[in-house]
Amino acid sequence: MSDQLYLSLWYPNFRLTALPAALDKVMELFGQVAGSAHVRAVSVYPINWHEPAAYQRVYDEEHAPDLAASEPRNAIADAMETIHDDFAYEFELAWELWTPESGDGLETAWKKTPSVVKVIGFGPEFDEGAYEQNGHVRIDFGVDTPFLQEDVDLDQEAAERVKQNVQMLVDFTNAVQQHGGISTRLLWSESGETLAQKLIARLQSVN
Repeated sequence: MSDQLYLSLWYPNFRLTALPAALDKVMELFGQVAGSAHVRAVSVYPINWHEPAAYQRVYDEEHAPDLAASEPRNAIADAMETIHDDFAYEFELAWELWTPESGDGLETAWKKTPSVVKVIGFGPEFDEGAYEQNGHVRIDFGVDTPFLQEDVDLDQEAAERVKQNVQMLVDFTNAVQQHGGISTRLLWSESGETLAQKLIARLQSVN
């Protein structure tokens, strides 16, 4: 069963005014691993996740003005023109991960497809101080399917594609650890199971 995967980051002596720079650095590091850090969409939520977005913008990468505006620094500046301590700032990016495709009885073919990643900065009062558990910044990787492919026959090629997806995750996590200025990080899943344990069990099934 698929599971939501997150990376939570905490910073030493963190102040709300430092949040834009922290988000910019995370997206810069993401871009180094993913090959691009253009923001696809932004949503800003007041108070908690149940409230309607106070600000939203979707970027069209086909048009030059949007392409420039979707640079992380510009997107952050627009979304956080006024910073509120009870807001959450969500930036949607994407990286390309190997995905299996099959049909008409043919063998499974692997191709790289965009997978959404969300980088979220939390104000200290948002959702009653949810940052204490979620991190000052949280990265939502979506479901862990690309890193496990539990519904796919894991032959040697499939195992290699899964490993390549996992390597991108590892490279990004390590980059944040080494260059993000954080004090603590936690890679976790909604179910509480660790990806490492699931991955080891999965790869042991390779013939």
